[in-house]
Amino acid sequence: MNHEIVESFASMAREKGIDRDILIGIIEDIFGMMVKKKYGLTAKYDIVVNMDKGDIEIYLEKDVVDEVTDPITQISVKDAKSRSGETMSAGEEYVEIVPMVEFGRRLVISAKQNLNQRIKEIERETIYNEYSTAVGEIVVGEIYQIRKGRGEILVMHNKNELILPRSEQIYKERYKKGDTIRAVVKEVRKGSGNPTVIISRTDPQFLMRLFEIEIPEIYDGIIEIKRIAREPGDRAKVAVQSHDERIDAVGACVGMKGVRIHAIVRELNNENIDVINFSDDISVFIQRAMAPAKVKEINVEAEAKKAAVLFAQDQVSLAIGRGGQNVRLASKLTGFDIQVLKEGGEEEEYDMDLSEFREELGDVLFHKFFDEGYESVRDVIETSKEELVATLGVETQKIEEILEMLKKGLEEAEVENEEENSGVPSATTAAPARLVEPAATAVTVEASPAEPSAETPESSPEVPAAPQPEVSGQDASTDDEGQKERE
Repeated sequence: MNHEIVESFASMAREKGIDRDILIGIIEDIFGMMVKKKYGLTAKYDIVVNMDKGDIEIYLEKDVVDEVTDPITQISVKDAKSRSGETMSAGEEYVEIVPMVEFGRRLVISAKQNLNQRIKEIERETIYNEYSTAVGEIVVGEIYQIRKGRGEILVMHNKNELILPRSEQIYKERYKKGDTIRAVVKEVRKGSGNPTVIISRTDPQFLMRLFEIEIPEIYDGIIEIKRIAREPGDRAKVAVQSHDERIDAVGACVGMKGVRIHAIVRELNNENIDVINFSDDISVFIQRAMAPAKVKEINVEAEAKKAAVLFAQDQVSLAIGRGGQNVRLASKLTGFDIQVLKEGGEEEEYDMDLSEFREELGDVLFHKFFDEGYESVRDVIETSKEELVATLGVETQKIEEILEMLKKGLEEAEVENEEENSGVPSATTAAPARLVEPAATAVTVEASPAEPSAETPESSPEVPAAPQPEVSGQDASTDDEGQKERE
């Protein structure tokens, strides 16, 4: 029986990676509790665990006395002689080996259960320690289950289960069982069972680790990633800074013919990446962050964290980006609320009739808006959320979803209108603080299914000229306008 107990738990310890000495300590504690239950709390004992032989020996110690007053810790001279077969005198110590059968089946089963529970607790603690120290690091695992209902993906890594929630997945990616996947450890949560390890492919930390893997200068600390702004699956902006004057940060990140940056683009399912040089001068940094649009003037309010940026008419659509993506990422990257201004006077803000969204709202909700006097999109989005809830009798969450949908639709329609007739409305042009440099040092890498390429600035001499990149949505619209004018 001893051999079976030791072998079963030694095997479990090997599988779970539990230290041998820790296992021996657990076994000693558990069997010590068995001795106390059977012989009393004052019993003196010693437990020896031999992992090599797979054996447990329990020794009960008693003092030899002429007259027994405590049978738990004492034994008479006569009983000691009869049990040991040796002549013993008072004052000596009597030691006997207690067979496992003495404890009975119930105590042995209880010991096994306790051992199993203790090993599981150690296993949980080991898993928690392993992944809590790996937060922010990339792990590579295999997809072994996809939960259709919640959209979660379970990934096996070192025989441990990791969870990739829907919110941490790149929306354009499609996964299947057996795929190998890379992700960053985002969070480790303790619970009643094993710790829950959350991994992510959308966290900016994932993009940072990919840069470290593909670009040795970043791993070595020669180039530092200062900031990252990202909309996973679509576009990201990365600000880098070189600590060695001989090395161009942007050129090193892009690599020969864009080979370095395109390895990252492919891993992120063709997510476009803008790499720009960081600057402590916020005006210069904002100008670079707004690439590929060319800035004319910038007025910065440092305390309010706001910046009014002026663009020529033909650059406004590039500055805003499709669905406002470019200016939104630039704001995240710089930490400033950026207002895009167009050369010229004040124009009426772009608006749309609410009936354009009748299908999305549904007839019932559309008529509620109409009955309350909301005729245009701006009528709705310029009304406070609380007022809409009270007026329409619709839940707050539903109102938030409607506002988000209307804002997104208005932005996209405004950009499309700009692309068609260069009639994007603008705010009143603020008095400029100064004229900034005409071109920003930045490289925009766009995904190309056929042949990877990167646009390399003239200010990056270390990067050889590369093939022209595939024209993005914004660039295409500008070319269309030129073609229309020529026609």
